Amino acid sequence: MAFESLSEKLSAVFKRLKSKGKLSESDVKEVMREVRLALLEADVNYKVAKDFTKKVGERAVGAEVMESLTPAQTVIKIVDEELTKLMGGGAVKLNSPSAPPAVIMLCGLQGSGKTTHAGKLGLMLKNQGHRPLLAACDIYRPAAIQQLKIVGEKAGVPVFEMGTEKPVKICRAAISHAKDYGNDYVIIDTAGRLQIDETLMQELKDIKETVHPSDILLVVDAMTGQEAVNVAKSFNDLLDITGVILTKLDGDARGGAALSVRAVTGKPIKFAGTGEKLADLEVFHPDRMASRILGMGDVLTLIEDAEKNIDRKKAEDTARRMMHTGLDFNDILEEMRQMQKMGPMKNIITKMPGMAQQLKDVDIDDRQVDRTEAMILSMTEQERANPEIITPPRKRRIAAGSGMKVEDVNRLLKGYDQMRKVMKQFKKKGLRKRLFGMKMPH
Repeated sequence: MAFESLSEKLSAVFKRLKSKGKLSESDVKEVMREVRLALLEADVNYKVAKDFTKKVGERAVGAEVMESLTPAQTVIKIVDEELTKLMGGGAVKLNSPSAPPAVIMLCGLQGSGKTTHAGKLGLMLKNQGHRPLLAACDIYRPAAIQQLKIVGEKAGVPVFEMGTEKPVKICRAAISHAKDYGNDYVIIDTAGRLQIDETLMQELKDIKETVHPSDILLVVDAMTGQEAVNVAKSFNDLLDITGVILTKLDGDARGGAALSVRAVTGKPIKFAGTGEKLADLEVFHPDRMASRILGMGDVLTLIEDAEKNIDRKKAEDTARRMMHTGLDFNDILEEMRQMQKMGPMKNIITKMPGMAQQLKDVDIDDRQVDRTEAMILSMTEQERANPEIITPPRKRRIAAGSGMKVEDVNRLLKGYDQMRKVMKQFKKKGLRKRLFGMKMPH
């Protein structure tokens, strides 16, 4: 996960800070030196890292910190506030023109993920009640148009294409089509190159001057680190972009791009790609990202993920049934499938306050969920509803049917027994009301 290394280093710095009762100027200076090194190792732009630690250092030697009863916590608060400012302060929405359609022009180098993120953005807008249209203007890369069609079909968003006509002509026709058919957003998937060249930039400038997009979003691969910032600066100098979509923030990126892009270009990160699925696109919230970097979690995004992906009625029905009749493997299977919709477990855990650091050395294998599901699906309906009837011969059959060992089935059943004991505690009336906020059946 992006920022993992930076989070660990900053946590170690602040842990040593907490052992001090009061802070001297030399303590602050030493801490800022370590913070700057941590930022540089995370591939943050040198000038950005230097300016950041200077600002934090100046605030940290003020009376606010020196006279505080908890100076370490005050310094962490200052770092949190300055990180948030560095990344833009707050989430930035798409621009809204006075008359539809709003035209969003995606640009970037080849391989940055423009086509996929055109589909992701289309799906996000569709889920918000809009009627987006994708325009296929990458006429050079083999199968680019076909790829956009496939992505559009998966997202349930229509695609406008005119084969290998000139991109400017396609853009004009797409906007005319959108007006005729009531599409309120047109997302233009432009061509990329392996490197910035004059031909690419001229074509993008021609499109901009012809269609006057309300947003020009640069799609940047976070995995390219500092190079991503250089690319952003080059595109911004020529096109005056309105924002950035930072992709692959779920990967092993060191995170420097997210911390440097705003400071170097003056333009906000508007969205972040956090996975391979079409639903894995988030509005970029600098304050939440700062909390995540400092190991304080990101509960708001976690709640939004749950609301977006989990069927609330199903979850409430399952909760009622579990409280009334007890837990069985059908309930466990349903809960597992709901959780899977929220993405990899590691991504979920990093959004929980304090959990990322506590479980940093634990190998979280999402395949274990698949194995558990295979074992449950290898049970009969009767066994799922009444696990106590699972005898040794049945265990051997379940193990064989799921490609697992009998010991694995035993571990699953042991875990089930422990969960059932916990559920008995939940049945206490007071706890039940606090947990569910509703009257449960007796």
